Amino acid sequence: MTKLLKYIAIVMATFIAFVLFDNRHSTNMTFRQKILKTLYPAILFFSKLTGSKASINKNKTNMQPQFSFYNLNDTLNNGTLFSFDTLKGKKILLVNTASNCGYTNQYEALQSLHQQYGYKLVVIGFPSNDFKEQEKGNDEEIASFCKLNYGVTFLLMKKSGVLKNNQQNKVFQWLTAIEQNGWNDAPPTWNFNKYLVNENGILTHVFEPGISPLSQEVIEAINQ
Repeated sequence: MTKLLKYIAIVMATFIAFVLFDNRHSTNMTFRQKILKTLYPAILFFSKLTGSKASINKNKTNMQPQFSFYNLNDTLNNGTLFSFDTLKGKKILLVNTASNCGYTNQYEALQSLHQQYGYKLVVIGFPSNDFKEQEKGNDEEIASFCKLNYGVTFLLMKKSGVLKNNQQNKVFQWLTAIEQNGWNDAPPTWNFNKYLVNENGILTHVFEPGISPLSQEVIEAINQ
């Protein structure tokens, strides 16, 4: 029993040391956030292995929205009103995000998409505390966390609700109501659901959290 406890202590100490080294450049991260960031590759692998939270829904019949996406507007993280009609002609990837989730490291992948495909794709994050209270920070804290630790420069909206209730963000009302987008009524299953709207304001794909923003499926959808 003593040997087992020593072995466990060594493993734990090694893991903690690795987490601290792996996050040596991280700023204002809690230890939980550092652990989740380090474990992200394993979390993503396990999601793929089990098929959990990794489905893709497509607008196979090219259903048209009943209410124009471009009539929507929302408030940016800095308090500025943002109109979606300024995005005509570009694809748009809308993602409900959180800072204390196993998928939080997808901020890095989303930033990569923004940098690589910014000429034809707009990435927009919608911070939300809807799932297990994994986004408790205020808008200023969220913006600072994203910029310092993941170099986020893509658009971030003010923190809001994304699930179907009377607090739901109106953009997510559109994304999850058939009578508005034309075909999808499923709400986000967890943090980092991804919704792709094409150049004509049509919702074409819904990627669940276990699908990496840099996956072949997402890249192919962006390039269609």
